[in-house]
Formats: sequence, C-alpha cells, structure tokens
Amino acid sequence: MATYEELRQRHVADAASMLPGMMERLDWSVERLAAHRQAELRRLVRVAKDLSPWHRKRLADVNPDEVDESMLVELPVMTKDDLMADFDEIVTDDRLHLDVVEDHLDSLTGDAYLFDRYHAIASGGSTGRRGVFVYDWDSWAVFYCSALRFEIRALRLDADLAAAPARGAFVYAHHATHVSGAMGQTFATGEVELHRFPVTLPLDEIVAGLNACQPAMLSGYPSILYGLAKEARQGRLRIAPARLSCAGEPLLPEIRATLEEAWNVPVINIYGASEFGGHVSCGLGPGLHLSDDLAIFELVDTDGRPVAPGVCSDKIYVTNLFNYSMPLIRYEVTDQLRLLDDACPCGSAHRLIADPQGRQDDCFRYGGLTVNAHVFRSVLGRQRNVLEYQVRQTASGADVAVRCIGPVNCAEVAAEITRDLKTLGLDSPEITVVPVEHLERHERSGKLKRFIPLAAKG
Repeated sequence: MATYEELRQRHVADAASMLPGMMERLDWSVERLAAHRQAELRRLVRVAKDLSPWHRKRLADVNPDEVDESMLVELPVMTKDDLMADFDEIVTDDRLHLDVVEDHLDSLTGDAYLFDRYHAIASGGSTGRRGVFVYDWDSWAVFYCSALRFEIRALRLDADLAAAPARGAFVYAHHATHVSGAMGQTFATGEVELHRFPVTLPLDEIVAGLNACQPAMLSGYPSILYGLAKEARQGRLRIAPARLSCAGEPLLPEIRATLEEAWNVPVINIYGASEFGGHVSCGLGPGLHLSDDLAIFELVDTDGRPVAPGVCSDKIYVTNLFNYSMPLIRYEVTDQLRLLDDACPCGSAHRLIADPQGRQDDCFRYGGLTVNAHVFRSVLGRQRNVLEYQVRQTASGADVAVRCIGPVNCAEVAAEITRDLKTLGLDSPEITVVPVEHLERHERSGKLKRFIPLAAKG
C-alpha cells in the first residue's frame, strides 16, 4: 500500500500535467466552451444514471445522448438537504457510505486520502448548514487547478509579479476537513515558499509571523485581511505584498477599498464553494471569471426563473461538470450573483460576475418584511474603527457585536440602523450595538458568519 506522501507526490505530478490544458481553456471561444459543456454534461448524466441510484430515478426520462443546457430547466432542483439525506444513493462508489466518510473526517489530524483515491471535506457554508463532499483523484486536481490557473496566467503577463520572490502566506482554515486546509496540504510543493497561519491564531501572532516571512503574495479570508490592513495602517504590520487574493467570504466594497489603500496592489477575489471549485478575478478588469468549462451556472430569482445580466439573482443552480463521484446536477446554492454583460480586457470569454456580496440566507425576515443584510452593512461598513462585526437577528430587531480598534459611538450606530429599519416598515425596531473582544468563527473553517437569522440561532 502506498504511503500518504507517495500518493501526494503522484497527485502533485498529475495536477501539474493537467494545468497547461486547463490554462488553454481560458482562451477558448464562447462556442468552444459551449460545445465542451454539452459534451461534459452528457458524460456526467450518463455516469449519474449508471452509477447513482438516486440520480437514476431522478433522471429516468433524460437521454444522456441528447441532453443539453437548454433542457436543464426541465430537471428538478437538488438541495443540500437532498444530498445529506440520500448521500449513499447519490455517490457513485458503493464504498462511500456517509458513515464511512464521516468516520474518515472525524479521524483527520492532517490531509489524508480515503481508499487511496478520494478526498472528503465538510462545510458548514455561510448558512451554517453542514454538508459533506467527496472528490476523486482527478476531480480534486481539477478543483485545485480551477483557481491556480489564473494565478499562473498573471505571473506570465506581469513581469513585476513574476520577478517578486516566490514566497506566499495563507491565512485560512488549517484543519483538513475544510477545502482550504486540505487542498493546500495535498498540492504543496517546494517551488513556492509557503507560510500558513491558521485564521484562529491571535492577530498579533499572525502579524509577527507575516513580518518575519515578508510574503510577496498574501491570501486569506476578506475579514482577516481587513484586520491585517488596519494593522498595516497602524504601522504594526510591515509587509509589501505584490499580490493580494481572498476567498471564502464576501469581499465587501469597504474591505476591497481598505486593502487597495493599504498596499496599492490589485485585490484578486476568488469565488468558490466546496461543491463546485474556484472562480477568479484576473486582476485586469472588473468582476470575476466564472469557470465556464467546469460548471453550468443558472442565476435565478426566488421562484427559480432566470434573471437577466445586470440583475442580482436570489440564488443559483449549479451543475458541477467534473466531479463524477458525487454528481451535483442543478444543485441549489443561495448565493446572490450578478452577471456582468461586459468583455474582460484580458480577452477571456469566460463570463464575468460582480464581486458576490452575500447570499439569500443573509436576509432577515420579520413577518412579511424582508430586510437585506446591506441595511446593516451599509452603516457598519462606514465605521472606520469597527474591525469586524456580527449581526444576530432578534424577534424585533438585531443584536450587533462589534470588534473595534478605536472609539465607536455604539448608541449612534444603533440609532442609524433603527432609523433605516423604520423607513423600511419595521415597527419599533430594537437594535443593540455592543463592543466585544473577539467574534466567534466557525470551528473548522475559521470563517466569520456576519449575519445570523433568527431561525439559525441556538
């Protein structure tokens, strides 16, 4: 039996051989991308019907040799609840029983293979609803390359970036049950000097570590990078990265502006999920490129009807075209995306979306009134001394916890949010704003959930 390191080194080599072909796809035409998606969709449906009992019933009337993107609207939607309730019937390898995968996840102290072939990850997601996902050998490498290829492309196009030291720092989840922790361990090489800082470390320890290693490339959750930018402004963090990238949480406008001001370099946003890989901004134009060769995205409203470019969706349906171990076909994700009807200066035909700003689950509902998270975010984001915040819905308003780096008039902030809620039609809203020493992050992923609806409390 091969050791973990032997498997990992072989995996690294396979991903490296796969990368040039995946990079070529960034320059494919719209027509070639569409033809590729159709071929991959038919292959996926064929595998799903052959090997997944759940999909065999669900897709009984679908001919794999004839299905195309236009026919997806005729298929039922798949949810995370479906996935977890029917896990054993959805996966295409009979060995991947949910209890076996869960036992594997429970045993992890670092990255590890399941049956020498699979990687399993868990995600509470921004909703807090836990999901378990499995990738086989090839799909795990594709997932990795989906984000890496734009980074490699940037190095080829930017001489200054290419000349920077091959030294990077990651401030993400460290635990191998989370995709950012597991994938970074699987595909680590000696070509880039990488320094990893678990996001759960005290901020002063992260600052000291970054000052010591002086990364040319810095990547982390937006909320932690925002805090590090504040540390740079105060003179405690003394680094000069040539490239910034962030993932895992919404990159809010105020965070992007603060990062650009602190280091005067482009901020590369990565939109991704445990379910469907990474989608990256190229740094040469607005927005992020969807990986139009790896997934089919349907941007829809609350009722599942397609929305036009420029209109923010209420949710999306995603069909992952590269993971045959766990076919996700029209899988519902409550991210709110807005398709940009622009051509990117980089020349790629992969479609553009605006920076995702949240998800439908971030909305608070008070009876028949729906309040978007932006109502709170627009007020809190203007407070220069508020480093982080978390908003918990209450029956008549919200409790807001703020972590501050200077004086904040909490009563005034509460009053402003109260006025905005009254304007929207909420009767007698009750808002509290309280400073705290720290905000609780997700135990495994290290992400900060900013908005917690009433139903999610407990």
